[in-house]
Amino acid sequence: MIDVIVVGSGPTGSMLAGELRLHGVNVVVLEKLNEPTKESRGQGLHARSVEMMDQRGLLDRFLEVGEKFSVGGLFGGIVKPWPDQLDTAHPFGVKAWQPVTERLLNERALELGAEIRRGCEVAVVSQDEGGVTVELTDGTQLRSRFLVGCDGGRSVVRKQVGVGFPGEPATVETLLGEMGATEDPESIAAVVEEVRKTQLRFGLIPQGDGIYRISVPAAEVAEDRATAPTLDDFKQQLLAIAGTDFGVHSPRWLSRFGDATRQAERYRVGRVFLVGDAAHIHPPTGGQGLNLGVQDAFNLGWKLAAAVNGWAPEGLLDTYHAERHPVGARVLDNTRAQITLLGTDPGAAALRELFSKLMDFEEVNRYVTGIITAVGVSYDFGEGHELLGRRMRDVELKRGRLYELMHDGRGLLLDRTGSLSVEGWADRVDHVVDVSEQLDVPAVLLRPDGHVAWVGEDQPDLLRHLSKWFGTAAS
Repeated sequence: MIDVIVVGSGPTGSMLAGELRLHGVNVVVLEKLNEPTKESRGQGLHARSVEMMDQRGLLDRFLEVGEKFSVGGLFGGIVKPWPDQLDTAHPFGVKAWQPVTERLLNERALELGAEIRRGCEVAVVSQDEGGVTVELTDGTQLRSRFLVGCDGGRSVVRKQVGVGFPGEPATVETLLGEMGATEDPESIAAVVEEVRKTQLRFGLIPQGDGIYRISVPAAEVAEDRATAPTLDDFKQQLLAIAGTDFGVHSPRWLSRFGDATRQAERYRVGRVFLVGDAAHIHPPTGGQGLNLGVQDAFNLGWKLAAAVNGWAPEGLLDTYHAERHPVGARVLDNTRAQITLLGTDPGAAALRELFSKLMDFEEVNRYVTGIITAVGVSYDFGEGHELLGRRMRDVELKRGRLYELMHDGRGLLLDRTGSLSVEGWADRVDHVVDVSEQLDVPAVLLRPDGHVAWVGEDQPDLLRHLSKWFGTAAS
């Protein structure tokens, strides 16, 4: 009996596998591809994902192979300076192509003891009171206590457990790929600058050695979107929109994406969970897709580990849907808005001009950047202090930084009073007595994902919240 089977070894599945292994959970990841994909749809980590990597001691790995960027907004093609006073100690993103992110998270999961099995395609999923049975296309059967579908927008897991995926089909489509171009770089840059005055879904981003990442609007929405476009498709659309095909040749990979927007009705069905694109699809505007997926995994990992290890309080697993479904819905809405802003008709152009002027106001820029980077995400934990439900930003302590104390994925009581106790929960929650000039409350209880579960200084009240989030005290 495997503790948890994760279907899909992309960034989301690998992030989840690593989180589970931090708590000693036996994890098997099933991936249908024999080799990692070379397609690079996701382009990097936004600030909240950067925070998460720092919380687990992974940020340096990303900074070694990626580069920081600090751009505010990034909303509907509108770029503004980074806003002041954004609620994070990490006011930047990290540019890292999706294969790089996947590789780093794969390596982390393997280091921690996860097993990744490639060439394993899931055909049938069934569950009963005791566990989940998975049948592969080659007839192999596996059994686990829980199963998580991280298998993308066409998720077999989601279909097998009968979860509806309502939303809107694609109305526009964009071709995306990497290939060589023979035209000189200065000419390419000049044409791109001119075309993007009216068509923001168009772009050629140099990758070095004459290779470009190219996006160009498709002529129409393909009937079979699972079929990759051809080089000729790119040439035709480049000629139609830019007046030149730039001499494109030797494609590394070619793909397409649309503006379809759908969300799973439920993120949990018994012992089966849906995470990342298996739970939601949306246009890639704002670069939120990969980030939303790994943030889903960060939310679910410690909860699923608690259930496997026997200390999860009643209802904890249900909080995954309760917390992440509304977040996903808001991302779908903001990408719908961005697609409207990216339009080429006069109304869209006027709206884009108005929105750009509004984002010159610092408060608006800060709000929109908080949406895109997910540092504005707050879960509904009921009435209480303004920090309640928010993730705690990194703060400086006398002994170092808060995030340096969170690498093991445990709960944490940051206690400035020195008078509180987590006795009975010490196997799940670290008690850190320290002070910070950046924190003006007596104490905060943090969940393993860094969200604030309690604020105060009353020991009986703390005990109630320890029980709520970390189960029954050990005898």
